[in-house]
Amino acid sequence: MAVYVIAGPTAAIVVAGIASVAQARHVPLIKKLFNSSSRVLSAGGGALVYLALDGPVGHELFAHIERALVAVAVTGVAYQLVNALLMCPVLWLERGASVVRSFLREVVVPTALPLLGYSLLGMILAVVWLGGLGVVAGLLTLVPLIVARWALSQDEAEREAQAATLRAFIQVIETKDLYTRGHSERVSAGVGMLGQHLRLPEDRQQALEHAGLLHDVGKVGVPTSIIRKPGRLDDSEMDAIRLHPARGVELIGNIPFLEEVKSAVLHHHEKYDGTGYPAGLSGENIPYFARIIGIVDAFDSLTSTRSYRPARSVEETLAILIQDKATHFDPDLVDAFVDVVRRHGWKAAADQPVPDGAKVQVIDHDDLSLGSSGGASGSAAGPA
Repeated sequence: MAVYVIAGPTAAIVVAGIASVAQARHVPLIKKLFNSSSRVLSAGGGALVYLALDGPVGHELFAHIERALVAVAVTGVAYQLVNALLMCPVLWLERGASVVRSFLREVVVPTALPLLGYSLLGMILAVVWLGGLGVVAGLLTLVPLIVARWALSQDEAEREAQAATLRAFIQVIETKDLYTRGHSERVSAGVGMLGQHLRLPEDRQQALEHAGLLHDVGKVGVPTSIIRKPGRLDDSEMDAIRLHPARGVELIGNIPFLEEVKSAVLHHHEKYDGTGYPAGLSGENIPYFARIIGIVDAFDSLTSTRSYRPARSVEETLAILIQDKATHFDPDLVDAFVDVVRRHGWKAAADQPVPDGAKVQVIDHDDLSLGSSGGASGSAAGPA
């Protein structure tokens, strides 16, 4: 913002381009080109607004300070608006979220306060710089800014560490249970879509997506011989499978940022009529996140190929969920999920060849109660 006032709109565009390239040294080329282009275009949009408002340049500032304040504020909004218009389609293509929701959640909320702060800081820098302090002005304003950026980078590093923790868990799960590879990511994406539809606050949305990603983390505590056993499981083996929610809570129990995830991991196999496990909870006594995950978990299992059956179609699976409202699943959440999938579609698991059942029949534990005959041909839904 300071450059618009100190050197003019054209210089602001040039500085935006140089800064975007300098900050993107370790970014993939395509992303670097997109980020640089979006910043230059955003600066260009801001430049047009600054010119339209006859924003003062250089020492004209001191004769028109009120006009400068208005011009800088509106230019900042224009800059962010152009950036949003460029970013929202990308977010929509990547996550399936509406453009309006993407704009509010990904652009307005996280950038409104920083935008105000940068605009004010820009004005202060321009006033002090043009007032004759020059380099001293730069130091007076840039040092606090550098400290603030460092603090933000530390926060970003913490989020990266959290993401690495989640990826490590998922890697272990999918190494152990080959036939459900990608399942955790799809469940996380599905609950994320539903959470956005339900207009969850940003922090709750993130916790829900984490819960979807980690819902089966307790399978690492189940013997591999049981998870990969050909054919049906006996009662004792089923008991071992049913311990995986509790095992999951034990694994993530001491990780602070996953505190809200624990109840969802523990209870995602409860059923709305109280016939699920581990606690036999029913109705709204089942934690909200667990009810959401139970629906998406069953949906992804049914729409994925298993060794003993082909994948069901999306519409067939939605019909099963609707059929099992109020028995297995929360009726209102099923209606919401059906609406989300029909609006935005569903990225099902990649098709896999169905092996000869005589040679291999590794039963996915989420299929074990999907029907009266163990999930291969039944019509009722609900993960085990």
